[in-house]
Amino acid sequence: MTQPLLEARGLAMRFPIRDGLFGTRPLPAVDGVDLEVRAGETLGLVGESGCGKSTLARLLLGLLAPTAGEVRFRGESVTFATKPRWRELRRDLQMVFQDPYGSLNPRMTVGTIVERALIVHRLGLPAERRQRVAELLQSVGLRPEQARQYPHELSGGQRQRVAIARAIATGPRLVVADEPTSALDVSIQAKILNLLQDLQVERGLTYVLVSHSMDVVRATASRVAVMYLGKIVEVAPNEALFARPLHPYTRALLAAVPRLTQRAARARPLVSGEPPSPLHLPAGCRFHPRCPWAEAACREQEPALRGAGPDRVVACHLAERIPSPE
Repeated sequence: MTQPLLEARGLAMRFPIRDGLFGTRPLPAVDGVDLEVRAGETLGLVGESGCGKSTLARLLLGLLAPTAGEVRFRGESVTFATKPRWRELRRDLQMVFQDPYGSLNPRMTVGTIVERALIVHRLGLPAERRQRVAELLQSVGLRPEQARQYPHELSGGQRQRVAIARAIATGPRLVVADEPTSALDVSIQAKILNLLQDLQVERGLTYVLVSHSMDVVRATASRVAVMYLGKIVEVAPNEALFARPLHPYTRALLAAVPRLTQRAARARPLVSGEPPSPLHLPAGCRFHPRCPWAEAACREQEPALRGAGPDRVVACHLAERIPSPE
C-alpha cells in the first residue's frame, strides 16, 4: 500500500485550565487520533463547533506540540523534527485560516504579505520575488496592481484570496484549510471553493478541509473524517459516507442539513441534547447520551475504530445493526 503523505498516530492535545484558585486540570481537545492523508486527495474533517477540528488541524501542521502521539510527513516526523528541519518542512505544509482579516497583517501591503513567505524561505532574488507575487495574485483571481493595497481596502473574499496566495507561495505539497469560507458571504463561498479545487488540479495539491458544513464537505472532499469530542468516529469515501452513514453522529450531522421537502426531513431522525463538556466525558461511547439506539454496551465500553467495509472505518458497537436511513 502506498505510504500516506501525512499521518497522525495516537495524537492527543490537552490544554491546562484553571481548577479552583491554584490548581489546573487538563482539557482534552484531541484524544488519541489516528488519521491518514493521501497524496492528491481532499480529506474533509467535519464536526460540530468545539469538537477539536481546528486543534487537530494545527497539530497536523506542527503549529502545536501534541501532549502525546506523533505526526509524520512522507514518513518523516514533524513532531520531533529539529528546528532547522521543521523550518524546511514548513515549505511543504501550509495553512489557510478561517478569518481572512485576522490572519493578514493590517500594516503590510498585499504584496509584502505574499512576498514574506518567499523571503522567509529564501526563494528568489528581490526582482524574482516581485514577479512571483504578481503571478500568485493572478492565479487566485486578483490583479497584480492590488499588491499595493492593504487588507482593509479589500473585500472579505479578496482577503481570503490573498491568504490562499500566501499559502501556495512556497509550492507546498499539503494545505490545511480551516473553515476557509465560513466568514464569507454565501455568494462568495462557492467561488473560493472552486478556486481551491482549480489550484489543486493545477498544482497537485493535497488538502485537509476543516468544516462544520456537510454540504461544503460533500461538494469538495474525496474522503471524509467525522470528529466528535476529540475523537474520530468515522472515516469513509465521500459517496459511501453520504449514501450510507454508519455512525449515529454522522447521521445526526446529515439530518441537520436543511431539506427541500418535509418528507425528506422526516426520513432521517435527529438526536437530542447538547454535547457533554470535555471536562466531564461520559463513560463508554461519548455519543451514547444523545444516541437513540444506545445499548448497555455503549454506556460501558468505548468503541475503537474498526474496519466497516471498503476503505472505511467506524467507532460504533451497533453500526451494522442500525437500520439504514431512508
